[in-house]
Amino acid sequence: MRLRITHDTRYRYEPPVLTAVHMTHLTPPPTRCQDRLDARLQVHPQPASITESLDIYRNVRTFFEIASPHDELLVRASSLVETHAPDPVGSTLAWDAVRDSFVYHVGAEWHPAAEFIYPSHYVHPGEVFADYARPSFPPGRPLIDAARELMQRVHQDFTYASRRTEINTPAAEALAQRRGVCQDFSHVMLACLRSLGLPARYVSGYLLTQPPPGQPRLVGSDASHAWVAVFLPDVAAQHGGHGWYDLDPTNDRHGWGAPGEDFVRLAVGRDYADISPMRGVIHGGAGHELDVGVTVEPCDAASLAEAPPLPTDPFR
Repeated sequence: MRLRITHDTRYRYEPPVLTAVHMTHLTPPPTRCQDRLDARLQVHPQPASITESLDIYRNVRTFFEIASPHDELLVRASSLVETHAPDPVGSTLAWDAVRDSFVYHVGAEWHPAAEFIYPSHYVHPGEVFADYARPSFPPGRPLIDAARELMQRVHQDFTYASRRTEINTPAAEALAQRRGVCQDFSHVMLACLRSLGLPARYVSGYLLTQPPPGQPRLVGSDASHAWVAVFLPDVAAQHGGHGWYDLDPTNDRHGWGAPGEDFVRLAVGRDYADISPMRGVIHGGAGHELDVGVTVEPCDAASLAEAPPLPTDPFR
């Protein structure tokens, strides 16, 4: 699929913000399952400076500074991405063998995936998560099969309910309530996998807003989305270190490199705190209102230059 993504983030401040510095993760990277054909970031009012770099996980991040007073801010990220499905791969490695391979011992070589076993800002492994996960993880079961079943159980047991949780809702609370949004589903599943000693990372991205005829509309497609990836060492050994298998508990979708061609990956991290779409420091603006809108649509254009032009004044 060739998909055009428009992600608008709009703030209204009262009183005005005097100066601001922001960081965004809003540019899709090229991956095994997607090619970035074009990407641009528009900011209103005009930033005094704007720079782009890669973070430690090779996500694209953008910093910008606004040095003049403003009572509104609009950040529009526009991207054109071509997605494709990679060749299917198999994995037979038992989950407990994977767990044991990441147990630290003297002289052991540090593996980069080991970072994704430990607690992070929003994900705190514990016995309550291990207890929930264990029915899917009997001894000797292939990790890929156990992780898929865990994903399906979260999908079946949890109710998608917007506005019932916040960004900082603990994963343990979401597990107890059995409800939340894609971020909560993902944090719970990450806590379950890490509680069993398995490397798992948080993935942010997008879903096609309107599905092809005859296919169901996916939950969360009008906002940025989140899912999980678990590390499969045997697959990594076959494919030059690329061993992350994606699982979307919100929609019961999974796949090698992406849960489907209607998914676009934006960034990866330990949890939401590593790769929030936008964060910053402001001077002023004691009160604010936030609106976020995302549209993902099929596109035949070769670049964003051939897409419909953005308005000259996005606030009017």
